[in-house]
Amino acid sequence: MHASNKTSIASILLISLHVLLGIGALFGGGGMIIDPTGALIQLPFSLLNETPFTSFLIPGIILFVLLGILPLITAFGLITKRPWKLTETLNVFPNQHWSYSFSLYIGFLLIGWITIQMYLINGIGLLHVIYIFWGLLIVWVTVVVGNRKHGITR
Repeated sequence: MHASNKTSIASILLISLHVLLGIGALFGGGGMIIDPTGALIQLPFSLLNETPFTSFLIPGIILFVLLGILPLITAFGLITKRPWKLTETLNVFPNQHWSYSFSLYIGFLLIGWITIQMYLINGIGLLHVIYIFWGLLIVWVTVVVGNRKHGITR
């Protein structure tokens, strides 16, 4: 397979990972915001027992914004390559489009979110493993796509 085809497939995969994550987090976070007891999305309230939270409202807002809206904005940036002054100021890789930096941020945010969640509830489930893998996959694909598109190989 030619390198440009791999980059194209990897780009589609990266955009898809962001869109699916974003949509899922909008629904999950939105459900926690609408019903902070967690009942709407079938979260047992007992999950909060060992956490600093008295409801799912704050975790819902964090999930909705950081892992819902932000991945969708990033996917839009990956597709359109539009410049955006605010995001460019937060871009740690000035030779890359801001959406690649934000892809890395989101991958690490997802890994951090799940890690903190496992710590706070003192447990691990299959979904935790899936989302840790998802975060790692976002980071890996971002590096692969970014390196191939911009020739930044070490």
